[in-house]
Amino acid sequence: MYIRNRDELLSHGNRQLRCTALDIAEYALSRVDPYKATRELVNLTGDILTVGHLTYDLSRRGRIYVLGAGKATLPIARALEDVLGQRIHDSMVTVKEGQESLTSIIRMREASHPLPDQRGFEASREMVRLAREATEDDIVFCAITGGSSALAPYPVDGMSIEDKRLVHRLLLESGASIREINAVRKHLSCIKGGRLALAIFPAEIINLTVSDVTGDPYDYITCPTVPDTSTFDDACRVLDRYHLWERFPTAAASYLRDAAPELENPRDFGENRVHTFLLVKSSTVCEAAAEKAQELGFEPHILTTEMEGDSIEEGLIFAQKLSSHECLRPIALIAGGETTVTLESEGGEGGPNQEFALSAARALSTDEQVVLSLDTDGTDGPTTLAGAITDSSTIARARELGADVDLALQQHDVSPLLRTLNDALVTGHTGTNVNDLKLGLRR
Repeated sequence: MYIRNRDELLSHGNRQLRCTALDIAEYALSRVDPYKATRELVNLTGDILTVGHLTYDLSRRGRIYVLGAGKATLPIARALEDVLGQRIHDSMVTVKEGQESLTSIIRMREASHPLPDQRGFEASREMVRLAREATEDDIVFCAITGGSSALAPYPVDGMSIEDKRLVHRLLLESGASIREINAVRKHLSCIKGGRLALAIFPAEIINLTVSDVTGDPYDYITCPTVPDTSTFDDACRVLDRYHLWERFPTAAASYLRDAAPELENPRDFGENRVHTFLLVKSSTVCEAAAEKAQELGFEPHILTTEMEGDSIEEGLIFAQKLSSHECLRPIALIAGGETTVTLESEGGEGGPNQEFALSAARALSTDEQVVLSLDTDGTDGPTTLAGAITDSSTIARARELGADVDLALQQHDVSPLLRTLNDALVTGHTGTNVNDLKLGLRR
């Protein structure tokens, strides 16, 4: 079971509908397990290694390396260790602080997320050292997933890790989309935007990744080892749009503004060998939720798998659609994507999924409705909560406590209230990281 505080969540409100929502979320999370997907893809029989359509005779190949970073990387690394064992020559994998490594061969490091730290920087330097060590006959498995921008920081010359932390914080608080954020971060890194691959060549690269970005663009989910489609101009436009030039560290702003054409990230890798396997698509969590909802007697409607925008606004719109939807049987509205929180000043404790669910509660018209919003990696924003589940009782119980829901949303300080109401979802690290799941049930 992923959801650890199920009893608390079912102690009030529409218990039956809440139970159904949690069952759907549990099933959806089980369907986006990177360990299982990796074991299905990678197999070893004697000296013969198969990875999807690829076949290797390891008796005729060189060494095997495993490099990686990200919030869904640990289960991929565990699966590779279980398949390859002592055939792994060397490795370096960075995971989010607090994840249990559970590996005995693959070397693991912990680092900070969502803001990078010195530990991640040191692990990245070790990863680059191993990358440069690989030769033409070697195979390098790269398990790079969402969260690697923070977990594998390697700032360009002139930038400190403190500069990098400030850049990440400003971008995350700006309201920019994940694509916009990554366009900037890729151009302030020595390894992102395909540059780690340049260090690995001429060795052969096998990318194993999980998508947490709508549309599954490889250069935004495993960007250090695939060609980049963004440019310095794209990065500069993000700073223009969100008025970040004067707030950025001087070294970062100067690097972006003055970058010479030869510093641009690679657009292709020529004849070098790179194979990329998408273990779990960003939309899979929505498809799995729809499958389970239908099994439980609800008519599923996937509204979108590419939801973006402000969390408070999108939560309200989602609940309004749930309330107004016309049907003759119970319905399940489902959406995936990644909404954002814009902080004009320092906020309180919260995250986009918590804000989405709490905002939605304000527009639920009957007690036969429930909304669940979940960050699939188990950590919503900079909190230890995974999201929230709300219904019409949420607002009523908040009023009984004298709490101001609108003020909590306005101040981006929703976690304390959701904890008090026992509406906050707790999963811990799930081991996966795809798009957020938005679920609305109505009977």
